[in-house]
Amino acid sequence: MLLKAFLPGYQVFHPDYAFLFNSYYNSLGSRVNRADRGTLSRPPLADVYRYRTYVDEHMAALLAGLDELPAAAAELLELGLHHEQQHQELLATDIKYILSTNPLAPAYLTSEQLAVRNTPAAANGSLPAAAWLPVPGGIYAIGHQQAGFSFDNELPVHEVLVAPFELQNRLVTNGDFLRFMEAEGYQQFHFWLGEGWDLANREGWAAPLYWSKNPDGQWLRYGPTGLEPLNLAAPVSHLSFYEADAYAQWAGARLPTEAEWEIAARHFNATPEGGNWLETGHFDPQPLAAAADPTQCHQLFGDCWEWTYSAYHPYPGYQRAAGALGEYNGKFMLNQLVLRGGSCATPESHIRLTYRNFFHADKRWQFTGLRLAR
Repeated sequence: MLLKAFLPGYQVFHPDYAFLFNSYYNSLGSRVNRADRGTLSRPPLADVYRYRTYVDEHMAALLAGLDELPAAAAELLELGLHHEQQHQELLATDIKYILSTNPLAPAYLTSEQLAVRNTPAAANGSLPAAAWLPVPGGIYAIGHQQAGFSFDNELPVHEVLVAPFELQNRLVTNGDFLRFMEAEGYQQFHFWLGEGWDLANREGWAAPLYWSKNPDGQWLRYGPTGLEPLNLAAPVSHLSFYEADAYAQWAGARLPTEAEWEIAARHFNATPEGGNWLETGHFDPQPLAAAADPTQCHQLFGDCWEWTYSAYHPYPGYQRAAGALGEYNGKFMLNQLVLRGGSCATPESHIRLTYRNFFHADKRWQFTGLRLAR
């Protein structure tokens, strides 16, 4: 899109690559059926590298040949950079999912590679107690309000009326969720939404994705170094919306709305700095430090995407862009739920307080967790 439009004389690397690498843009032409993508064994990796080099070289030529990019080109380039960051996260989570299907449970990082971890893992049970933090009600402005990049789904800024609510000071942990399981939460229909109950029974869900028991009955969890003992203090992750909501019902609470999450993040002056991100090198949610102040709201950014009880719909006044850019977010605004806060696989510079991620309610392969509200 960018080079063909703004670099005179640009020729595509291969005439068929637009078909092969078009993920979901109908406005850009035909594409491989999504269900058939995994059958593509060609082009080989060496050709993909050559393709990347070709594009990089022509991008460098475009940038070198202009004193200033046209506004439309600059906007498209910035969007492309943020799109690349989304794929960095997807690669991290897809690698984990694909390798987890191997019965050998292979490690994908060594202990030496994980030595970059800058936060010691908390011992099981040594984290601050969960506490409820009040947030005042009122009329609040929601949406991207600062200078700098945002996706179109974060706009326009609009006002919402919110009643007073409380938010828990930390994410729900593996230990918390294990108590739900031990209370037979997966076997009690009255905690579950109807679709979730049917799906959990059809798929045989009895624990979060990547959990398993060894012959001695000990719970293990698949992670970067293979099967690892379950750290009860770490945030629970890889939950569907249905599981998150069932846990909240069992706990006598609920999931926050996305407006409540954003309002709380502003109220507690939460920022992405210091969170557990892709660059941190953990590649897994990390326990909250035992010394963390229980009167403050922690882990709002990083570790786990937090399910909200908000449908992924356009904000009031949203206008879908014309052409391919209108397909980036707008056409997905139905039958999905909003998640907030980013995860341990999200690049830190990619996230914002107003960032809206979205998944179908059954999805579990991302680092998805929850925080309680009431």
